[in-house]
Amino acid sequence: MAKIKNIEAREIKDSRGDRTIEVELKTGRGSFAASCPSGKSMGKNEAAALSVPRAIENVNKIIAVKLKGWAVTEQKAIDDLMVKLDGTENKSRLGANAILPVSTAVCRAGAETKKIPLYRYIMEIGNWKMKNSNLRMPLPAFNFIEGGAHADNDLDIQEFMIMTEKKSFKENLILANKIFGNLKDILAKNYGPDLKTGDEGGFAPPISKTEQVFFLLKNAAGNEEIKIIIDAAASQFFNNGKYFLEGKELSRSELLDFYRDLAQRFPIVAIEDPFSEEDWLGFQEMRKEMSNTIVIGDDLTTTNIKRIKEAQSKKACNGIIIKPNQIGTVTETIEAAKLAKSYGWKIIVSHRSGETMDNFIADLAVGVGTDFIKSGSPTQPERMVKYKRLLEIENELIR
Repeated sequence: MAKIKNIEAREIKDSRGDRTIEVELKTGRGSFAASCPSGKSMGKNEAAALSVPRAIENVNKIIAVKLKGWAVTEQKAIDDLMVKLDGTENKSRLGANAILPVSTAVCRAGAETKKIPLYRYIMEIGNWKMKNSNLRMPLPAFNFIEGGAHADNDLDIQEFMIMTEKKSFKENLILANKIFGNLKDILAKNYGPDLKTGDEGGFAPPISKTEQVFFLLKNAAGNEEIKIIIDAAASQFFNNGKYFLEGKELSRSELLDFYRDLAQRFPIVAIEDPFSEEDWLGFQEMRKEMSNTIVIGDDLTTTNIKRIKEAQSKKACNGIIIKPNQIGTVTETIEAAKLAKSYGWKIIVSHRSGETMDNFIADLAVGVGTDFIKSGSPTQPERMVKYKRLLEIENELIR
């Protein structure tokens, strides 16, 4: 049985050039690395990220010492120990950015010890009630246009994602690249060749109206059938009980009317964080009045069991974003996904705006049987490494 010999953390840069952490875990079977992304538009209930130097010190001087000699297949016990070592509600002593890469590296080492692919190991440690033959690929939601906290433009809505439903992940990726190229040509024609992009690789054109985005996406898709998911990230334009969108002050009901109008005119299948993270009534009203639209919690739920249970009891959403660094361990991430699945919710595994070259979420999405994955545009290397891993998994599953 492979045991932990050493764990060492070091500083690396994420896709925004910001500092983050990579961990290298060593066993008798080799070395296993994992890194932690970071978000810019963050829910206030997310697990805490500490300064990089402090998080590195916590890994090297506290976590590594306690975990030396542990069997890497003890994922839950190791994660539980780190949570106990931290001892806070939100990982504010050790930092989720210290705990998560260790947890992820342990998971990779465990999969290698069992001699099975990482996605199958994730399924195994999660005790999913599905057979290996039932593993399926998530549908990708590609970020094409960005606004809000992710871009330097006047769009208030944060992400506009295109989803296609071809027979394979490979076909969806090929089509996404085609539409993305069409969109680039359209934007260059209308706004000039010097095109800006947002944090996740989507275009950030100099426009301010949400409606404009949908016409751009429709033109780029041409005759191809697409569906659209938007991440409103409404907490970013909420202040003192009002929403400030496109130069107007809107009430909760007026914002709901805004979304309803868009959904009636464009192929919107889901809206993420349509209201502020504490505006439970807004989420409830949308669930009731827009029954054909998936209402997704992200800042609302933060991959947190307590928040997910509250959202279910209040009938606030029927979809959820799963982000490992929002909660801090692989075990807690899996448990959050299992709980959401037990409610019949749609599940989207997601990257962060500040990403690394770690592709763990690709295996996570397949291992927990999620419906969708979002990892940005089909361009930046930190995004493409996840999509490429999904292509590898698809090839394995169809053999």
